[in-house]
Amino acid sequence: MVTNNEKIIAIIPARGGSKRIPHKNIIDFNGKPLIAWTIEAAQKSCLFDTIFVSTDCPEIAAIAQSYGADVPFLRDQFIDDLSPISKATIYTLEQIEQRENKTYATVFQLMPNCPLRSAIDIIDAYKSFKQFSAQFQISCFKFGWMNPWWAFTRDKNFHGNFIFPDAVKQRSQDLDDLYCPTGAIWIANTQELKKNGSFYSEKTVFCPLDWKSALDIDTYEDLEFCNAVFHMLNQQNNAPAKHNPTLQSVLK
Repeated sequence: MVTNNEKIIAIIPARGGSKRIPHKNIIDFNGKPLIAWTIEAAQKSCLFDTIFVSTDCPEIAAIAQSYGADVPFLRDQFIDDLSPISKATIYTLEQIEQRENKTYATVFQLMPNCPLRSAIDIIDAYKSFKQFSAQFQISCFKFGWMNPWWAFTRDKNFHGNFIFPDAVKQRSQDLDDLYCPTGAIWIANTQELKKNGSFYSEKTVFCPLDWKSALDIDTYEDLEFCNAVFHMLNQQNNAPAKHNPTLQSVLK
């Protein structure tokens, strides 16, 4: 944990009612329950006074506790598909502070469906948060081979309607970089978060992650892709000094 007097809490929201992948937060991901990867990354960062899993599911709670997370109670609100995750995190934070009679200066929200986000990613995100004296920070990644500037919808006759028609006329290298938020690492000043009710504000800083660390698993297709990236990374890490150049080019 940090050496100053600032208390930092990690909250991992993990409700039990996932529908696109049933029991998503505890499915097997390369030999461990999915949520275990996030718990272990938080532990290895050595940043947190408390690593708390917020769940409504006793099975998730038991698994989280077996990996060393705190789960002294189950969440009884904001457990449906429509509730914003920020609301669940704020509600959990307030419950923890009331029960423990202590306050935390900073809260991290770490989604359990981002298993490739590492302890180093968490540490680097906190450094950015401190460097910019941010009140709110959300992780993001830069779009790569996909170019959202050229996105379009199709009508019933399969004709394309470009969302940014002027951008279609420009070369990709002449267009600004575009970014997408990811649930990997969200950070906030706890008091400001309670007042604002969300991590999103006019003051929110967006901190880029490598696209591999930013991967979210929401569907079976996401799970398959994330598994492939996991094995590619392992192959790269275990390769001898002379790496396969094709693999390197894919993972850049």
